Amino acid sequence: MTNHIVVLGAGYAGLGAAKRAARRLRSTGVRVTLVNAADRFVERVRLHQLAAGQRLPDLPLAGLLDGTGVGLVVAQVTGLDLQARTVQLDGPPYTLSYDVLVYALGSAADLDAVPGVREHAYPIATAGDAVRLRARLAGPGPVTVVGGGLTGIETAAELAETRPGLRVELLCAGPVAPGLSVRGRRHVLRAFARLGVVVREHEPVAKVGPDGVLLESGDELPARTVVWAGGFRVSPLAAASGLRTDAEGRMVVDRSLRSVSHPEVFGIGDAAAPTGERPGERSRMSCQTGLPMGLCTGDAVAGLVAGREPGPARFRHVWRNVSLGRRDGVTQFTRADDSPLDVVLTGRASAAFKESIIRGTVQAMRHPGPYRPWA
Repeated sequence: MTNHIVVLGAGYAGLGAAKRAARRLRSTGVRVTLVNAADRFVERVRLHQLAAGQRLPDLPLAGLLDGTGVGLVVAQVTGLDLQARTVQLDGPPYTLSYDVLVYALGSAADLDAVPGVREHAYPIATAGDAVRLRARLAGPGPVTVVGGGLTGIETAAELAETRPGLRVELLCAGPVAPGLSVRGRRHVLRAFARLGVVVREHEPVAKVGPDGVLLESGDELPARTVVWAGGFRVSPLAAASGLRTDAEGRMVVDRSLRSVSHPEVFGIGDAAAPTGERPGERSRMSCQTGLPMGLCTGDAVAGLVAGREPGPARFRHVWRNVSLGRRDGVTQFTRADDSPLDVVLTGRASAAFKESIIRGTVQAMRHPGPYRPWA
């Protein structure tokens, strides 16, 4: 019998799962507990704005959970005992027992990708990262952003727009914005030219030092601040606990998002690696997949309580939104498998569109409706 559901992580996926499950199970007596290391919901898609010195909406988890019946525990997860079905925490109540576990611990910056990153670079994967970077940027000196993906692009553009006199350089191991179409990449490069961002493509970093970076080509680039957006990693907790994981440490889950080794555990968000996907179902790091994963899992958990086995979860990519400051951007429309179409929205229209999506996502976190597969 299922009496207690524990959700680890209050990002887009975890918060959506907890609230949706609690809503479906309101009259059953089943408890839902959400565990998170901080007491705030972090809009991860806005962290480049926080680093640039902008104020973000304050979103206490207690407020987002008010009236839902979800219990909140603010503590760091330190271990899992899959046989005893318990979660170990670094603060009260120190141990939680569960009947069903939802693992949604997300991802963090990969600080061991190249030598010197951990010691000298400033990542931008968490709110704490962004605050530390903001404090660093209060001083003078050029900034080098490493990483040609969406995080690096948005950070470089935001910093250049916010501080016009700041020298900002973007280093890419391959091409900048590899997931965009030719039209989308062309707009990104035009925006960087307008903002004065120096872009160096196909320049892998070999080492980060206290005064800049060393490229694999042997060139040394001085920089007072190196911002690391060169990759992400997941917590080693899943692998250490005995859950089956992939080579990157992500929990391997089946088509219903249940662990292939421990069916009482669901894995969602960045920390999960779905197996057996049809084209278009592979998840990537985004709220566009994290929130639907959470809502789907909330419904699935509620179904388990009622004796129903969960069906397959299906996800479809629709677009990628890229900020280029507050007044410009690229919305890249995609096929279901996330490959780019030759259709983009740019400029102020794209910036406004992304802002509406972000605000709508927060609204969905407040009032999560039923899961609807994007098919």
